[in-house]
Amino acid sequence: ISDAVLDAFLTEDPHSRVACETFATTDRVVIGGEVRGPGAVIERVEEIARECVKDIGYEQDGFHWANLKVDSYLHAQSADIAQGVDASGNKDEGAGDQGIMFGYAVDETPELMPAPILYAHAMLRRLAEVRKNGTEPKLGPDAKSQLSIRYDGGKPVGVTSLVLSTQHIDPALTSADVRAIVEPHIRDVLPEG
Repeated sequence: ISDAVLDAFLTEDPHSRVACETFATTDRVVIGGEVRGPGAVIERVEEIARECVKDIGYEQDGFHWANLKVDSYLHAQSADIAQGVDASGNKDEGAGDQGIMFGYAVDETPELMPAPILYAHAMLRRLAEVRKNGTEPKLGPDAKSQLSIRYDGGKPVGVTSLVLSTQHIDPALTSADVRAIVEPHIRDVLPEG
């Protein structure tokens, strides 16, 4: 949801500054932060949040895009921060306050991402894809994955462990049933080895 809000601001004004965080719980989404950008986007935050939740696929009791309450606490960026960034000759400076980012590029994959996170994300993307296109209607939108990969000479050569947890709609499904549903899609995503 925070990414969707950011995208909406940047679509309207590429020079927007957005510090947005989202909290979600039963039937409620709370969005807060500081922004400097078109006020029209702030007015559309509830619509943006609902559309995002709908796109993810939440349509269940306790969290349905049409019924949830959206509280927005987005407000104008601090005048001190805005003034400091505006006065700077470096317009690439960004929002002007602190952030924590981490990551690195590696040459072990064409995407320059470490293999464990690349394939963990690819598995989740595939499950979302087959859920949304109707291939696997028994899957729910909530899933997480973790991979451990064996390296030889600094290159990934095989998966040593794979943990995948996915929500499913039918409570009668056993873990073996869920495994039978997801395993072919995981095998399609992971390289041989």
